[in-house]
Amino acid sequence: METVLVTGGAGYKGCILIPKLLAAGYSVVVYDLMLFGGEGLPSNPNLRVIRGDIRDTAAYSEAVAGCDYVIHMACISNDPSFDLDPSLSRTINYECFEPLVVASKSAGVKRFVYVSSSSVYGVSDEPDVTEEHPLVPLTDYNKYKGMCEPLLFKHQSPDFVCVTIRPATVCGFSPRMRFDLTVNILTNHAYHRGLITVFGGDQQRPNIHIDDVCELYVELLSMPADKIAGEIFNAGFENQTVNDLAEITQKIVGEEFPDRPAIRIERTTSNDPRSYRITSRKIAEKLGWTPKRNIEDAVRDLCQAFRTNQFPGNTLTDESFVNVKTVQKLGLQ
Repeated sequence: METVLVTGGAGYKGCILIPKLLAAGYSVVVYDLMLFGGEGLPSNPNLRVIRGDIRDTAAYSEAVAGCDYVIHMACISNDPSFDLDPSLSRTINYECFEPLVVASKSAGVKRFVYVSSSSVYGVSDEPDVTEEHPLVPLTDYNKYKGMCEPLLFKHQSPDFVCVTIRPATVCGFSPRMRFDLTVNILTNHAYHRGLITVFGGDQQRPNIHIDDVCELYVELLSMPADKIAGEIFNAGFENQTVNDLAEITQKIVGEEFPDRPAIRIERTTSNDPRSYRITSRKIAEKLGWTPKRNIEDAVRDLCQAFRTNQFPGNTLTDESFVNVKTVQKLGLQ
């Protein structure tokens, strides 16, 4: 049985990814600070959970010993610079990255999957942003995500296959839920308030369903090395404006709860200028990979979770559903 180490494996995506890895026959090591508790992870004899900081290279080196693959997702996600000490993003999202890569290679890891972000593109008027598009970081988060990519490829070798994925904004249900992502926010407000507030609205945003992107990470572990070694791939499905996303959410939540009053949409100004449309043509042509789910599926999944009381606490006010607020509350340094 081959072993996969997943950094950040107890988070929003991790709680969907880990069961998929186990179902695919892998043994899994989750290496995570456990800021969000880890309650969303399954109980499984082939799963080992280690509470650890990726900045602690010695501890990470012990954890990765004997592992065949690494999927690196751990980071301070979203832009924390307005709410947190900027050094936190720098140390976690950038400074420890290359030591972590080197430790993985030294441990005999055969394949390293780096989860970057399509937000590295910042703002672009291009109708289809490809992987060759210049990176125009607007925040510390997407700046450091982009700066790590060439550090990884320095260590690419026949015995250490490296690949970078730039996923679109992820959406949909997870046992460790986030309500600080666009589609999830809109659905949360539509369900609880009957009102969707759109900030700006004309910004173009690519999205991808959480199940699709997690299945991609699993598939990357077994894809032919010559197809992925040293490559960067966008991974998205649909590009829509925030206005479009609000209207889709309004329609689907209305269909799911037809006895409720009609959901309203209000528009206001925004100080978030990020706007870009990615194309995932390269990953489709080179790897034959395309998503199976859309925004409507993500909204319906969330509606089902609301209907069956899957979320403890108040999803509008509970800080545990917002990554930056949780980090801020815990005083991570």
